[in-house]
Amino acid sequence: MARVENTPVSADQSGRLEKCERRIGYEFQDKSLLMAALTHASGALHRLASNERLEFLGDAILGAVVCELLYNQYPDYLEGDLTKIKSVVVSRQTCAKVSEALGLQEFLVLGKGMITYPTVPPSLLADVFESLIAAIYLDTGDPGARDFIQRFIGPEIELAAAGELGGNYKSLLQQLAQRENGSTPTYHLLDEKGPDHSKCFKIAAQIGRSRFQGAWGRNKKEAEQRAARNALSELNGEPAPFPSD
Repeated sequence: MARVENTPVSADQSGRLEKCERRIGYEFQDKSLLMAALTHASGALHRLASNERLEFLGDAILGAVVCELLYNQYPDYLEGDLTKIKSVVVSRQTCAKVSEALGLQEFLVLGKGMITYPTVPPSLLADVFESLIAAIYLDTGDPGARDFIQRFIGPEIELAAAGELGGNYKSLLQQLAQRENGSTPTYHLLDEKGPDHSKCFKIAAQIGRSRFQGAWGRNKKEAEQRAARNALSELNGEPAPFPSD
């Protein structure tokens, strides 16, 4: 397996590295890889001993694994939809968020100039997360890096999918219906209840002669989106997520 520039690990550092390993749920065979992943350029003896090269590799690995996960998890999503989700999941913001949640700032090796900052900049947190991906890949190969990404980025994929496409189930159903049936879904009001100022509506999606389980919403727009989600689930052989009662 390829190696990065060796970063020596002192006895004092070994305890901190072990704590980091417990935090991320991975034990390195080569501790110098972990040390390199945690070392910012400001705290390195020279640039090749920092995590910059690891970050470069980790970014590429993260992108490739996320693309594969999205491709398999969302078989009915078009390329544009997958791209939207990926852009959120692999963003610097998401990497920094996961890194901060893991408390990786506690283990960073920084120069004196960086230590004076009250908080670790998000860019550094994003860098160390990507560097860890590469370090694990170099330490144990694809399975280790893939498992690490799935554990910590998997939930972010679901959040991004809900955020980017959660209000767009009608569009997804329309794409599917036009592709598979050459038709456009229609939406039918089945029921409504509540006072005029706070009505709820029950709407069902229909493609051709097939009508799917209806869904309630606090307004017609929300009910239509939920009805479209129910239809997509039924078409995938899954239970409808929104009740009709």
